[in-house]
Amino acid sequence: MTDQISQTPNLYALLIGIDSYMPNRLPDGSLYKSLGGCVRDINNVEAFLIDERKVPKERIWKLTASISDLNEPSQPLESPEKLPTRQNMIDAFRKLKKEAPKGSQVYIHYSGHGGRAKTVFPSIKGDDGIDEGLVPTDIGTSEGQYLRDLDLKQLLKELVDKGLIVTVVLDCCHSGGATRGDVEIRGGEGIDDKPLKPGQELVAPVEMLAETWRSVTEETPRGLKPSGLRAARDYVLLAACRENEYAYEYAFNRETKERNGALTYWLLDTLRQQNPGQTYKDLFERINAKIHSQFPQQTPISMGEVNRIIFGDGFAETVYAVPVLKVEKDAETGEMQAKLGVGHVNGIAKGAEFAIYPRGITDLKNKENRTALATIIQRGATESLCLLQPIEGKEHKIEEGDQAVLVTPSINLVRKVSLFKQEEATEEELAQFAKTNELPPNKLLPEIFKDQEKDLETIKTAFPENSKGWVELSEEKVTKDDDEGVAYQVAVNNKGEYEICDRAGHPYKNISPIKISDIDAAVTVVKRLVHLAKYHATAELDNRDKSSPLADKLVLSWLGTSSIYGEGDEIPPKSQLDEFPDPNNPIVKVGEYVFLSIHNTSSQDLNVTVLDLASDWSIHQLHPDLGQNFVTIAAGKKETVPIPATSVGEDNVKAFATVDQANFRWLELPSLDEEIKPKGISRSGNPLDTLLEAIDKEQPPTRKLGVAASPSREWTTKQINLTVTK
Repeated sequence: MTDQISQTPNLYALLIGIDSYMPNRLPDGSLYKSLGGCVRDINNVEAFLIDERKVPKERIWKLTASISDLNEPSQPLESPEKLPTRQNMIDAFRKLKKEAPKGSQVYIHYSGHGGRAKTVFPSIKGDDGIDEGLVPTDIGTSEGQYLRDLDLKQLLKELVDKGLIVTVVLDCCHSGGATRGDVEIRGGEGIDDKPLKPGQELVAPVEMLAETWRSVTEETPRGLKPSGLRAARDYVLLAACRENEYAYEYAFNRETKERNGALTYWLLDTLRQQNPGQTYKDLFERINAKIHSQFPQQTPISMGEVNRIIFGDGFAETVYAVPVLKVEKDAETGEMQAKLGVGHVNGIAKGAEFAIYPRGITDLKNKENRTALATIIQRGATESLCLLQPIEGKEHKIEEGDQAVLVTPSINLVRKVSLFKQEEATEEELAQFAKTNELPPNKLLPEIFKDQEKDLETIKTAFPENSKGWVELSEEKVTKDDDEGVAYQVAVNNKGEYEICDRAGHPYKNISPIKISDIDAAVTVVKRLVHLAKYHATAELDNRDKSSPLADKLVLSWLGTSSIYGEGDEIPPKSQLDEFPDPNNPIVKVGEYVFLSIHNTSSQDLNVTVLDLASDWSIHQLHPDLGQNFVTIAAGKKETVPIPATSVGEDNVKAFATVDQANFRWLELPSLDEEIKPKGISRSGNPLDTLLEAIDKEQPPTRKLGVAASPSREWTTKQINLTVTK
């Protein structure tokens, strides 16, 4: 890879990871379970900063609490001065402020539990106020105290006031809960009422904390508080989830079964791919898409200067490249192949695609300089074999030393399914069940448990004929390229039903359980899994080629709602629409219309299509209707689309824009349990149509789908969410 020392000048980091909570039971009986992936998160971040960003190790401060099988589970391995206690964390922030010169980059990453406690600042928040914050390793001891939201905000303000460029990543949440499989939740139970003790000093005088809190409260009147922080105007904040949601850690690699925080895993995965000109906004959009499709109950948050270049102080584009190491012709097929200096260590998967530029070319953003496209067909640890595809009109001459720029990661078409086996309830749990009619999570009644093996075996039997290659059982094959782990779980419940769950074991919304006794129940389950795989492939479809002239040129926004608008009426101006109480969480009622603004900010006319990825698991074209495939929006112009709210749920509205013609009806799906029928669409020869057709096929043409074959057609996409209520 290219030398990146100049790309991250003066970078300093504070990394905090807590697996061990000692003890984890608080005096009021609430619990902070020890975790298994937080220290690994921090070690992986440290390795990334040192190996790929060339950050000297002495510029990285690290506080961790590790668990060892050789010690008591509650006792961390590290010496006291290296443990993430509240005071050690405060001291590390202050040392960071002292050591980092003005203008330096400061990166702060926390992986561990988030918590909620009765406020120790009643004069600021009121007697019934709640403090949110980070949970130190010694929270269960008499001296243990949270690093509370006011503490954290003040410490960050001090860094910003010095003129440091700050990025904060918080991989934690505030809510605990039950999961299935190799999944854990990074949050505690309830609200702690532990007060500050004499000698446990505040990070600043109460008057200063009050002024800091007042300023951020005024900036965010709706009180958006991702993991204890409110406004982030002066720095970039990436938080694992919204308030009252879950932040998961999961065993993404089923071969090693090592857990990682979902936010940290996809953060590093995206950073390692180093898309040209990548901003924090670009980073967040991919992280959000990956996490929310895998864990529907986790929605990451980004705040602050998200248009800033990652680890940079400006907004100019930067391009990263990897070298072409070898070019050769395959002896059997005659196809040209290249070996690139990139692999598993960089987070690259099979199917990822690169644009090849001749060595000596400095403008790696100009598509006219490309000589070929390369798709990874065999991935190694640090080197990967690619199939070369010529670009029309270009001489197909690739040489060692040429440069390869990642165009886009691949879309995983084939998804893993786990048949999750639960335990039989104990006699004590059954006695409690008789009183409360509730069993602990993942426990089955004896009469259900005795048939569980047979019922799940029926699902396995139904796979070969009905999966169509879109889904496969996780138990049957574990490969080194199985980077994303299990996508779906199937389990039986205590009502004698099959449930389809996300990878954390939560049943999907709007998917009704199926009675095991129903005719063809297992077949129905497998067909639903195929439907979900196609739905999620479309949800992930994106063109992240930052060198495209259409990158970020399509802007979507909700203008407001109306309860009096009717079909055929003149579209009202924004001033006559009802505003959303919370623009960050747009909500419309059934029977109302919501108005979508589509702005073409590019210098050329674009053909635009809008799809609705609905909560009933259907995908249909919202705009235009009446058999048209697209509408043309002139350069620099806007179009407003009235959309009727017809059914309750959370929908994703996705707009595609192309220079040439393309047919996105390939992606349409009926509601769940309706038969998926071939579209009967004629092929145009357009590479983008060929890509879209792959998602529509009865059987996937490949495990992972690349989207770089179509950038010559110049297309882009944008997605926006909406909640419909009664």
